[in-house]
Amino acid sequence: MTSIFDQYEQASQISQRSVPVSEQMTSSGYINMQLEDNTPMFSKQKMNFNPSDLITHVAVSSDFLVLAMANGKLFRLDLKMPDQHEEIHYAKFVQPNSKLTAIFLDPLGYHLLMAFAARNKEGSPELVYLHRKSIKLKPVTKSKNYEVTEVGWNYENKSLTTTGPILLGTSQGHILETELEAESDKMFTASQQYWRQLPTYLPIYGGKEIDGLIFDIGRGMNTPITGIQFHRVGNTSKFFIFVTTPTRLYQFIGHAMMADDKPSLQSIFHPYLTTPETGFQEIPSTLKYSKLQFYFDKNNTPRTFAWLTEPGIFYGQLDPTSQQNSNSLFTQSELINYPSDKDSSEETTPLSFVLTEFHALLMFSDRVKAVSLLNQELVYEDKYSEVHGKLKNIVQDPIRKTIWAVTDKAVFRYKVKREERNVWRIYSDKEQFDLAKLYCQNNPAFIDIINVKQAELLFNKGDYDRSAEIYAETQSSFETVCLKFLEVDQVNALKVYLGKRLEALEDDKTLISMIVIWMTELYLSQLGSLRRTGKAESQEYYQIQSDFEVFLLQPKVVKCMQHIKSVIYDLMSSHGDKDNLIKLTMINEDYENVIAQHIYKKSYMEALKMLQSKKRPELFYQFASTLMEEIPSQTATALIAQGPLLNPTKLLPAFLSCENDEVHISEIIRYLEFMLQNFNVKDKAIHNYLLTLYVEYDQGALMKYLTRQGQEIVLVNYDVHYALRLCREKGLSEACVKLSTLLGLWESAAELALEVDLTLAKSVANMPDDESLQRRLWLGIAEHVITKNQDIKEAMSLLEECPLIKIEDILPFFSDVVTIDHFREPICQSLEEYNKQIEEIKAEMEEATNSAECVRNEIQSFRNRSVLVSVSDACCLCDIALLLRPFYLFPCAHRFHSDCLMAEMQPILAPAKRNKLTDLQRKLKVLPSIELNTVTSSGLPLKEVLKNEMDDIVASECVFCGEHMITCIDKPFIADEDWDRVMKEWE
Repeated sequence: MTSIFDQYEQASQISQRSVPVSEQMTSSGYINMQLEDNTPMFSKQKMNFNPSDLITHVAVSSDFLVLAMANGKLFRLDLKMPDQHEEIHYAKFVQPNSKLTAIFLDPLGYHLLMAFAARNKEGSPELVYLHRKSIKLKPVTKSKNYEVTEVGWNYENKSLTTTGPILLGTSQGHILETELEAESDKMFTASQQYWRQLPTYLPIYGGKEIDGLIFDIGRGMNTPITGIQFHRVGNTSKFFIFVTTPTRLYQFIGHAMMADDKPSLQSIFHPYLTTPETGFQEIPSTLKYSKLQFYFDKNNTPRTFAWLTEPGIFYGQLDPTSQQNSNSLFTQSELINYPSDKDSSEETTPLSFVLTEFHALLMFSDRVKAVSLLNQELVYEDKYSEVHGKLKNIVQDPIRKTIWAVTDKAVFRYKVKREERNVWRIYSDKEQFDLAKLYCQNNPAFIDIINVKQAELLFNKGDYDRSAEIYAETQSSFETVCLKFLEVDQVNALKVYLGKRLEALEDDKTLISMIVIWMTELYLSQLGSLRRTGKAESQEYYQIQSDFEVFLLQPKVVKCMQHIKSVIYDLMSSHGDKDNLIKLTMINEDYENVIAQHIYKKSYMEALKMLQSKKRPELFYQFASTLMEEIPSQTATALIAQGPLLNPTKLLPAFLSCENDEVHISEIIRYLEFMLQNFNVKDKAIHNYLLTLYVEYDQGALMKYLTRQGQEIVLVNYDVHYALRLCREKGLSEACVKLSTLLGLWESAAELALEVDLTLAKSVANMPDDESLQRRLWLGIAEHVITKNQDIKEAMSLLEECPLIKIEDILPFFSDVVTIDHFREPICQSLEEYNKQIEEIKAEMEEATNSAECVRNEIQSFRNRSVLVSVSDACCLCDIALLLRPFYLFPCAHRFHSDCLMAEMQPILAPAKRNKLTDLQRKLKVLPSIELNTVTSSGLPLKEVLKNEMDDIVASECVFCGEHMITCIDKPFIADEDWDRVMKEWE
C-alpha cells in the first residue's frame, strides 16, 4: 500500500513544458487537432520492496537489480520475478579494513565487480567478482594495489560465463585490460584468462612506469578515471574508446588484434605513445568526480554521449565512421548548463545523471531534474521527501533502457513516455525544420505549424521561391499568401505557390480553374512585357516560355482546359500571343482552333497540312470552303488523298461558296470525277451538281457522263427531269434527246434528234421495244425526210432500214406532182409480200382443220374402249385388292380405290378445290336419302350429281401421270419433318 509520504511526493512532482504556453505558432486553422499531449513525460513509481539496511550502491542491467547496503550485504533481484530476491553477505569475503567504493554490473546482468578501497594505510585496494548464479565472491588477485574506479564492459559479449575483454580504470589513472571467467564455487579466486597492463604515455609525459606496461592517463598525478566506454565501429575490427577523468575526455580509435573474435585493445593505444596528446577535451573542474554516459539506439549502437562536469554536461553526437576531424570522434558538441535552483543556492552540480534520447535526468541529493538536450530548458523536476533519505544514485539499464533512482531507504523507477513529443517544436524554434518534421510523427497540425514558420522565415529572408513552395504545403489562407507575394511584387514566387497548390488539388474544380487561369495570365503578362521591351530573344524570355509550355502540358492543366479553354483562348487573344495560342490548341487537341489560327495568320498551307495529318472529316467540312477559295489545287489534291474518309455531299456547301471561275470549277470537277470513278458515289446531289458544272462549263464531258450513266432510268444517279430542264435552258439538243429517251418521251426525242442529226433520230426510233411505237417514230422520220427533201431514194432507204413501214405508209407524204411510176418497183414488191402472207395463212388453216379431225377421231375411239380388271389387281396406293371397294381406273392403267385417291389428292389440291371437295363430302353424309334421290334439272339424282362433281375434282387426271407429278419432280422422297424418324429407323 502506498504510504501517505509517497502520495504527497507524487502530488509534488512538477512537470514543465519545454516551450512557454504563451508562445503562439498557429496556421490557418483548417486543421483542428489537439496540439499538446497532457500525459506526463516523466513519472516516478516506488518499487514495492524494502532493503534490510541503508542503500549505499546500486547497479542494474537486463532487468537484474543489485543493491549494496550498509550492513555489508548485497540485495539481488530479478525484476521479472520481483517476489524472489536474495541477500548475500559480502563483507566476510573481503578484508576487514576495506571500504566498498563502487559496484559494476555487465550488460548481460551476469557479471558483477565490486571495488574496495583501503580504510587506512594497513589495507590495500581490492576487486572481487560475483557471478549471477553464485553466492560466493571471488577476488581478482592481480588487481591488488589498483583501486578500480570504472569498468568498461564489452557490449558484444554474449557469454554467461566470461566477461570477454574488458577495461578497468583506476584511481591512479591507469587502464588495465583483462577477461574474467566464472569457475566453480570450489575455486577460491576468480579465473583471469589474462591480465594486460596497457602501455604508458611515458615517452611524452615522463610518467612513472609501473611494472613496465601501464597506460598512465593521469601522467603520474593519480588522476582517477571516472568513465570508460569502448565499442566497435560497424562490422570492422576498428574500435573507439572514451575515457574520462574529472577534467578531461579522452578519445582513442584504432584496429584491435582479433583472436577468436575477441579484441585485444592494447594495440589501439600503441599509436598514441609517439604522438602528442591531442585526442582529448578538457573542461576545468574542482570536482573530484565526473560521469560518462552513452545513449544507444534500438540496435544497441551508441549514438550520443554526455559527460557530467562541474560547469555543465558536455554533450555531442557520436560519429566514429566519418572522422571529418581526425582528432574527434563526435560532432555537434555543446556544453549544457545546469538549471538554476531557486530553492537552494548551495548545490548546483548534479551528483549523477542518466542520458535518454532527448533529455538528461540530473540527480541532486534531494531531487531529480530533466533537462532538454536540445534547448537546455528544464522540463521536469521531482523533489524527494526526507522520509526516503538522500538520493544515492540514478542509473539506467543499458539493455532495457529503464531508469532507476535510489535513496537511502527506497528504490524508484522512472517511466519515460513520449519524450519526443515536443522535439519538433524545439527543432522548429532552432530553425531545423527538417528535423522538426521528422519528429512530429506525421501529425498534420504540427507539420502545418512547422511549414508556416519555415515559410515565414524564408519570406523574411527574401528567399521567395522557396517560401512559396513551403507555403503551398500549409493550410494558410490562399488569399493571404497570394497577397503577401503580390505586395512585394514577386510574380515568380507567386507562380511557384500557385503551381504547388495546383499539384495538391484533386477535386476542387473551381479552385483548379481559377489557378490555371491566373497562372496563364501571369505567364502571358510576363511574356508580353518582354516582347514590348524588345527582349523577345532574351534568355529570360525563352526560360519563361519554356516554363509556360511545361505548365500547359501538366495532366491536371490539360484536363482543366477542357472546361475553360475558351477563357484561356480569349486571354491569349487579348495579349496578342498567337504562337502560344496555336501551341495550346495543339496540346488540347483542339485542332479546330489550330487551323482557324493558321487561317487567321493566312498560313493556308499550314492549315491544310494540319487537316491532312489529323484526318478528321468534320474539320475538312468546316474549313474546306476557305481553303478551296484560297488554294484550290492543293485543297482538291488533299481532298482526293482523303478518299472515302470524306463524304462529298458534305463538301457541297464549300464548293458552292467558291468563285465561279475556271480554276476553281476545274478543281471541283477533278475531285468529283475522282470520287465517282473510284468510289462509285451514287448520291443524287453530287451527280446533279457535277451535271450542272458540265452543263455550264464542259458540254463534251456532259455527253460522256450521260453515256456512262446508261439508258436505264432506274440506274442513273442524277435527276433526269432536272438535267433535261438545264439542257433545254442551255439549248443542248443532243443531251436533251438522250434525256428524253430516258423519260420515254420518244416523239419529243425523235423530233429533237431530227433537228440535230438524222442518224441520231434513226437510233432513237430503234430504241423502243414496242413495234407500233417504233413504226410511229419511223413514220415521223419518213415524213420529216420526205416533206423536207421529196427525195424518193432516201424514202426508199428508210423502207429498207425499217421493215415496219410500207410503201403505202409513206405515199401520203409525197406531193401530188410525184407519179406512181416512181414507185412501181416498191409497190410490186409489196404486193408480192402480201401474196406470200395469204398463202402462209391458207396453209395454217388447212393444218388446223386436219388436227381437229384427228382429235374427233380419238375421242370417238375412247367411247368404245374397255379395260379388263382382274381379281388379283390391287390399288396402286394401298396394294389391297382393287375390287373390294369402289375404285377409279385411268387410261394409263393406273388404278386406285376411291377413298385412297381422295386421301392422296386432297393435300395437293388448290385451297378452293379442297374446300369444295370437303363441302361435297359433307353434303353426301348430311343430306337425307330422300333429298339425295331427288332428280335434278339435268335428269340425274342429286347424289349422282354430287359424285360427278367429286369425280371431276379428284379424278380429272392420274395422280401418277398427270401435271401434279411433273410439278413435284423436285420434291424429296422423305419430307423434312420425317427425316429424323426415318434416319433412326434405318439405324
